[in-house]
Amino acid sequence: MTTILRIDASARQARSLSRMLGDRFIDRWQQTEPQAAVIRRDVGTQPPPAISEAWIAAAFTPVEERSAQATATLALSNTLIDELEQADVLVITTPMYNYGMPAALKAWVDQVVRINRTFTFDLGRGDRPLEPILGGKQLVVLTSSGEFGFSAGQLNEQAGHLLPHLRSVAGYLGAKNIHHVGTEYQEFGDERFEKSKAEAKKQVVALAAALSTD
Repeated sequence: MTTILRIDASARQARSLSRMLGDRFIDRWQQTEPQAAVIRRDVGTQPPPAISEAWIAAAFTPVEERSAQATATLALSNTLIDELEQADVLVITTPMYNYGMPAALKAWVDQVVRINRTFTFDLGRGDRPLEPILGGKQLVVLTSSGEFGFSAGQLNEQAGHLLPHLRSVAGYLGAKNIHHVGTEYQEFGDERFEKSKAEAKKQVVALAAALSTD
């Protein structure tokens, strides 16, 4: 049985395009695999706290040496990592805010990318001392953006930091590659937006069908 961890990062709910794509992806997956388990973490409406000095100190303290307070400081992080560990498929639905990921999604990333839980650190490896612990997961990123043209060679290529950031941390989330579907032109609200939205709806259903039978 497949376990899907769904992370929703939009501050919007009913009007969220990225959440809409997530709904379609999960619905299509469950047509193929009705018994698939879905763990849902809504960071858009319930954002994790930003990491603190106390959090960092606790994370870098060996488990057997942590105080009760340090253990409590890492409690949410442990829960979020436990959810990630269970997942075969990680689905992140997120808008692009100010050309990058929402603060709530960044807070989730910071809570789960953690030494000795999702990566190890060894200076003996030279200039690449970090090594992911998790692996074998599919990462699906479903996005919405108000502007357009963030792909290579396009108008806003240098301004889009959402997908590059997620690609950079994907390994620590247990995935090698990103499957991406997104809508653009939302702020324009013209026929380009409607076309983009319609195409994304088709693509997300096709992606779920392909991955669920892989």
